[in-house]
Amino acid sequence: MQAFIYQCWFNAHPLRWLLLPLTLLFFIVSSVRKQLFKWHIKSSQHPAVPVLIVGNISVGGNGKTPVVLKCVQWLIEMGYKPGILSRGYGAECKTFPHCVRQKDTAIWVGDEPKLMANRELCPVVIDPIRTRGAKALVELQCNIIVCDDGLQHYALARDIEWVVMDDRKVGNGWLLPMGPLRELPSRLYSVDAVIHNGNSPYSDDAVQMTLKGVRFVNVSNPSKIMCLEKFVSEYADQELNAIAGIGSPQRFFSSLKEIGLNCSQTRGFSDHHSFLKTDIPEGVTLMTEKDAVKCRPLAHSECWYLEVEAQLDETLKQTLQQTLN
Repeated sequence: MQAFIYQCWFNAHPLRWLLLPLTLLFFIVSSVRKQLFKWHIKSSQHPAVPVLIVGNISVGGNGKTPVVLKCVQWLIEMGYKPGILSRGYGAECKTFPHCVRQKDTAIWVGDEPKLMANRELCPVVIDPIRTRGAKALVELQCNIIVCDDGLQHYALARDIEWVVMDDRKVGNGWLLPMGPLRELPSRLYSVDAVIHNGNSPYSDDAVQMTLKGVRFVNVSNPSKIMCLEKFVSEYADQELNAIAGIGSPQRFFSSLKEIGLNCSQTRGFSDHHSFLKTDIPEGVTLMTEKDAVKCRPLAHSECWYLEVEAQLDETLKQTLQQTLN
């Protein structure tokens, strides 16, 4: 079913038209809901500190989490005390709001919140009711909130909206389930910045973004770290394995090839995949940091993850500071 859906979204599968009635229903329901907020029939709440949303108009991962982390770094440099708000997709935790702790597992709080909390930059709170989660961050003395996803969560009033795109762009241009879009492409004209993670920019005014590999970290023993150059020189002549359970696994596999690593076996999984021990091959195995937070209890000694950071045009930082001022 997943393969069929992706064929519909990105390769114009002829059977996609069978999904048209559901897409029309989705359009009507989402449009009415949005108008209810616009007409103040449904209320939006603001936490009385600036709110910056990093979201997308399509389903699937496209690089939001690295953008959130880069934004938080910028805000700290500006003198702010940011907090990260996440829905906590897939989390087993049912008591909200929950401030992610170091002892929490990825299963308990979700893979992306656990990844962001591991960076120890600022508080990370998960809550499916984002207005309640935002209030919790304010109580933790945060004076600006960066929301990981939530562009369509209009109950939380916001001040700044950034949308992250990748080379898949808007797919076939249709709304769910006929296409990959949560909102129409025209929504991009109302946001403060469109950030493109990839090679072919979505538009001339989009902010270009690349993901830069920083270092390799051993999954089972995080104190074991190798800089990028040393790791490549040591493993360049070996046949490696690579696994990825993200929105676009091929993007990760291509990045490994670009830095000079030969991955003879690659295996992609769906985004937020719950890994089993049998999913991890024997021998040197590379994965993303998002996968590593889930695989740590399962990993053998030759599992490594590539830590990356977003490379963004500094003009975006300047624009952010001007807007906040």
